[in-house]
Amino acid sequence: MRIELRRLDDAFHMEAKAENGRTIHFDGSTKIGGHDEGVSPMQSIVMAMGACSAIDVIMILKKQKQEITDFQISIDGEREQGKEPSLWKTVHAHFKLKGKIEKDKAQRAVELSIEKYCSVAATLRAAGAVITFEVSVN
Repeated sequence: MRIELRRLDDAFHMEAKAENGRTIHFDGSTKIGGHDEGVSPMQSIVMAMGACSAIDVIMILKKQKQEITDFQISIDGEREQGKEPSLWKTVHAHFKLKGKIEKDKAQRAVELSIEKYCSVAATLRAAGAVITFEVSVN
């Protein structure tokens, strides 16, 4: 895998490009001299965990013939205070699914993703984050 990163302004606005040409914009907050033109690198890690887990959960539920009509995840996290680097301490994900979905199957799919399959969640845990989740269906 190869990622190309280039600076877009005189501060911290960056564009990251993947091998397939897809891009993500990163920036620093105005508090540190950025322009808020993209997500912060630390936000992107939590976003990536959500996307990684969503892919797992959708794949698992589709194999079980569950019909998903809407899928959302809200994620809250807390970083260590007064440390450099300031790592993620806690991450809580709330999976909100709609459709013809059995609650126990959704719960198990999320559990498998967060605890076994999602590489981003595993990376966060390896760095010391405690990851919790809840599942709502309909």
